[in-house]
Amino acid sequence: MRTSLLVVANRTADAPELMDYLARRAEMGTTRATLVLPTAYADRSAARERADEAVARLREAGIEAEALLGDEDPVVAVQEAWDPRRYDEVIVATLPAGASRWLSCGLPQRVRRLTDATVHHVEARPARPAPEPEPVPPRERAPLLVGVLGQLRAATRREATH
Repeated sequence: MRTSLLVVANRTADAPELMDYLARRAEMGTTRATLVLPTAYADRSAARERADEAVARLREAGIEAEALLGDEDPVVAVQEAWDPRRYDEVIVATLPAGASRWLSCGLPQRVRRLTDATVHHVEARPARPAPEPEPVPPRERAPLLVGVLGQLRAATRREATH
């Protein structure tokens, strides 16, 4: 028997925890995974890279896989992708509690109500951490003595003109 999974993930789509979870599921029998990445239009190229990486890794593990970029609202993305004739279960992969907006809005429970399917939650960290912001270069400062001498000269000039 083949199990078809709808996997909802974005930044965690290629996370090791999700890949391991899906590999363990595949050990129980033939598995097909459709990844849906809810993505804002401006983030589509980075999401496509994550999706392609995740699909390649899943296929290497012997899992049939495909990926779709969905609406940036994860509930809308699931609603658009969900077909009860096509999928047996849903997996929602989120960032850890405290960092996940999806958990704070109760996404796994909302998906369960929307689909009336078995929903599993996988907590994961992104495979590629977000790039560190460039440090702001230090502002060049004049030596303290130069600043003090400049103020003394200015004060001396003011006194001389009075």
